[in-house]
Amino acid sequence: MWTKDKILTRAQLPAVLDAWREHGRRIVFTNGCFDLLHLGHVDYLEQARALGDALVVGLNTDQSVSRLKPGRPLQDEVSRARVMASLLFVDAVVLFDEPTPLELIQLVRPDVLVKGDDYAISGIVGHELVLANGGQVLTVPLVAGYSTTRIVERVRQTLGNSAGG
Repeated sequence: MWTKDKILTRAQLPAVLDAWREHGRRIVFTNGCFDLLHLGHVDYLEQARALGDALVVGLNTDQSVSRLKPGRPLQDEVSRARVMASLLFVDAVVLFDEPTPLELIQLVRPDVLVKGDDYAISGIVGHELVLANGGQVLTVPLVAGYSTTRIVERVRQTLGNSAGG
């Protein structure tokens, strides 16, 4: 499957989900900005995919990211979606612009909703919906020391130090 074929609109998503369900696939959902893909993201997404048979990633639009994180994103949503879709363990990428992914979770109706272990289950958007539908809400351990914010800070420090020398 071509990378671009994994990037779906909300209108395309139900048919894909129905086909997966017809084949008994367990659908996992997670979401995020994924601005600069790094080891922490890759590990997290691999763990999420291991919890089922198909991984759907809700990706914040540029406007959504900028509302959450001033001065970001560093990469536009098309670039972030293409990079995300290029990962073998990601089966679908869907953009969302709302403040939370709740509407997308309602559409996907995942068997498993996953976030990093920096979240409490009760703080994960959509947890009540997924649990009410008989699904699971899980957290997976994050790789310590990896974050886009940390990378950005390190780059700024490096550029600041080289500018003065």
